[in-house]
Amino acid sequence: MRRAQPWLTNRARVLRANETSAEDRVWQAIRNRQLGGFKFVRQLSIGPYFADFVCRERQVIFELDGATHGTDAEIAADAARTDFLSKMGFRVFRAHNSAIYENLNGVLDTLLGFVEADPASSASKSVAAPHPNPLPVAKSSREWE
Repeated sequence: MRRAQPWLTNRARVLRANETSAEDRVWQAIRNRQLGGFKFVRQLSIGPYFADFVCRERQVIFELDGATHGTDAEIAADAARTDFLSKMGFRVFRAHNSAIYENLNGVLDTLLGFVEADPASSASKSVAAPHPNPLPVAKSSREWE
Protein backbone atom coordinates (compact mmCIF):
# COMPACT_ATOMS: atom_id res chain seq x y z
CA MET A 1 0.00 0.00 0.00
CA ARG A 2 1.22 3.49 -0.80
CA ARG A 3 2.33 5.65 2.06
CA ALA A 4 0.56 9.00 2.36
CA GLN A 5 2.64 12.03 1.48
CA PRO A 6 0.93 15.01 3.13
CA TRP A 7 2.57 17.68 0.98
CA LEU A 8 1.32 15.97 -2.20
CA THR A 9 -2.17 15.62 -0.76
CA ASN A 10 -2.20 19.27 0.30
CA ARG A 11 -0.96 20.44 -3.11
CA ALA A 12 -3.66 18.41 -4.87
CA ARG A 13 -6.29 19.93 -2.56
CA VAL A 14 -5.08 23.44 -3.40
CA LEU A 15 -5.19 22.67 -7.13
CA ARG A 16 -8.73 21.29 -6.82
CA ALA A 17 -9.87 24.33 -4.83
CA ASN A 18 -8.39 26.72 -7.42
CA GLU A 19 -9.55 24.97 -10.57
CA THR A 20 -10.21 26.92 -13.74
CA SER A 21 -13.73 27.32 -15.09
CA ALA A 22 -12.87 24.89 -17.92
CA GLU A 23 -11.73 22.29 -15.37
CA ASP A 24 -14.95 22.81 -13.41
CA ARG A 25 -17.08 22.30 -16.54
CA VAL A 26 -15.25 19.08 -17.37
CA TRP A 27 -15.40 17.82 -13.79
CA GLN A 28 -19.15 18.41 -13.56
CA ALA A 29 -19.55 16.35 -16.76
CA ILE A 30 -17.29 13.39 -15.88
CA ARG A 31 -17.58 13.01 -12.11
CA ASN A 32 -19.56 10.16 -10.55
CA ARG A 33 -18.96 7.87 -13.53
CA GLN A 34 -21.02 10.08 -15.86
CA LEU A 35 -18.73 9.44 -18.84
CA GLY A 36 -19.35 5.89 -20.01
CA GLY A 37 -19.32 4.56 -16.45
CA PHE A 38 -15.58 5.32 -16.06
CA LYS A 39 -14.32 6.75 -12.77
CA PHE A 40 -12.11 9.83 -12.99
CA VAL A 41 -10.15 11.56 -10.24
CA ARG A 42 -8.80 15.12 -10.23
CA GLN A 43 -5.28 16.44 -9.72
CA LEU A 44 -3.59 13.10 -9.18
CA SER A 45 0.12 13.18 -8.38
CA ILE A 46 2.13 11.09 -10.86
CA GLY A 47 5.88 11.45 -10.44
CA PRO A 48 6.74 15.16 -10.42
CA TYR A 49 3.44 16.11 -12.10
CA PHE A 50 -0.20 16.57 -11.18
CA ALA A 51 -2.55 15.25 -13.84
CA ASP A 52 -5.78 17.21 -14.32
CA PHE A 53 -8.06 14.17 -14.65
CA VAL A 54 -7.16 10.47 -14.51
CA CYS A 55 -9.09 7.31 -15.27
CA ARG A 56 -7.00 4.73 -13.40
CA GLU A 57 -9.01 1.80 -14.76
CA ARG A 58 -7.98 2.59 -18.35
CA GLN A 59 -4.67 4.38 -17.55
CA VAL A 60 -5.87 7.55 -19.30
CA ILE A 61 -4.92 11.10 -18.37
CA PHE A 62 -7.04 14.03 -19.59
CA GLU A 63 -5.06 17.27 -19.65
CA LEU A 64 -6.57 20.69 -20.25
CA ASP A 65 -4.30 23.25 -21.88
CA GLY A 66 -4.98 26.92 -21.29
CA ALA A 67 -3.45 30.09 -22.66
CA THR A 68 -0.13 29.26 -21.01
CA HIS A 69 0.58 26.38 -23.39
CA GLY A 70 1.39 28.32 -26.56
CA THR A 71 5.08 29.18 -26.57
CA ASP A 72 7.77 26.87 -27.90
CA ALA A 73 9.15 26.33 -24.38
CA GLU A 74 5.71 25.47 -23.00
CA ILE A 75 4.99 23.13 -25.88
CA ALA A 76 8.34 21.40 -25.27
CA ALA A 77 7.54 21.12 -21.55
CA ASP A 78 4.14 19.57 -22.39
CA ALA A 79 5.85 17.10 -24.74
CA ALA A 80 8.34 16.11 -22.01
CA ARG A 81 5.47 15.70 -19.54
CA THR A 82 3.50 13.55 -21.99
CA ASP A 83 6.60 11.44 -22.67
CA PHE A 84 7.14 10.87 -18.93
CA LEU A 85 3.49 9.94 -18.36
CA SER A 86 3.56 7.59 -21.38
CA LYS A 87 6.60 5.85 -19.95
CA MET A 88 4.65 5.40 -16.72
CA GLY A 89 2.04 3.49 -18.72
CA PHE A 90 -0.55 6.22 -19.26
CA ARG A 91 -2.18 7.41 -22.47
CA VAL A 92 -2.59 11.20 -22.55
CA PHE A 93 -5.55 13.02 -24.08
CA ARG A 94 -5.20 16.81 -24.43
CA ALA A 95 -7.80 19.48 -25.10
CA HIS A 96 -7.56 23.25 -25.13
CA ASN A 97 -9.73 25.29 -22.78
CA SER A 98 -11.35 27.03 -25.75
CA ALA A 99 -12.59 23.65 -27.03
CA ILE A 100 -14.27 23.07 -23.65
CA TYR A 101 -16.08 26.41 -23.85
CA GLU A 102 -17.05 26.04 -27.50
CA ASN A 103 -17.84 22.32 -27.82
CA LEU A 104 -17.83 20.47 -24.48
CA ASN A 105 -20.01 17.62 -25.78
CA GLY A 106 -17.73 17.08 -28.76
CA VAL A 107 -14.66 16.96 -26.53
CA LEU A 108 -16.37 14.51 -24.16
CA ASP A 109 -17.44 12.26 -27.05
CA THR A 110 -13.86 12.22 -28.33
CA LEU A 111 -12.54 11.56 -24.82
CA LEU A 112 -14.96 8.66 -24.36
CA GLY A 113 -13.77 7.12 -27.62
CA PHE A 114 -10.17 7.54 -26.47
CA VAL A 115 -10.90 5.93 -23.09
CA GLU A 116 -12.80 3.04 -24.66
CA ALA A 117 -10.14 2.40 -27.31
CA ASP A 118 -8.02 -0.70 -26.92
CA PRO A 119 -4.74 0.53 -25.42
CA ALA A 120 -2.81 -2.28 -27.11
CA SER A 121 -3.81 -0.97 -30.53
CA SER A 122 -3.01 2.65 -29.69
CA ALA A 123 0.18 4.06 -31.17
CA SER A 124 0.37 6.60 -28.33
CA LYS A 125 0.66 3.87 -25.69
CA SER A 126 4.20 3.08 -24.77
CA VAL A 127 5.52 0.13 -22.82
CA ALA A 128 5.16 0.55 -19.08
CA ALA A 129 8.32 1.37 -17.18
CA PRO A 130 10.06 -1.58 -15.54
CA HIS A 131 9.43 -2.10 -11.85
CA PRO A 132 11.88 -0.04 -9.76
CA ASN A 133 12.60 -3.00 -7.44
CA PRO A 134 12.41 -6.17 -9.53
CA LEU A 135 12.58 -9.56 -7.89
CA PRO A 136 15.95 -11.30 -8.16
CA VAL A 137 16.32 -13.93 -10.84
CA ALA A 138 16.35 -17.42 -9.38
CA LYS A 139 19.54 -19.40 -9.84
CA SER A 140 19.36 -22.87 -11.30
CA SER A 141 20.10 -25.80 -8.99
CA ARG A 142 23.51 -26.30 -10.70
CA GLU A 143 24.65 -22.81 -9.73
CA TRP A 144 24.11 -23.60 -6.05
CA GLU A 145 26.49 -26.57 -6.03
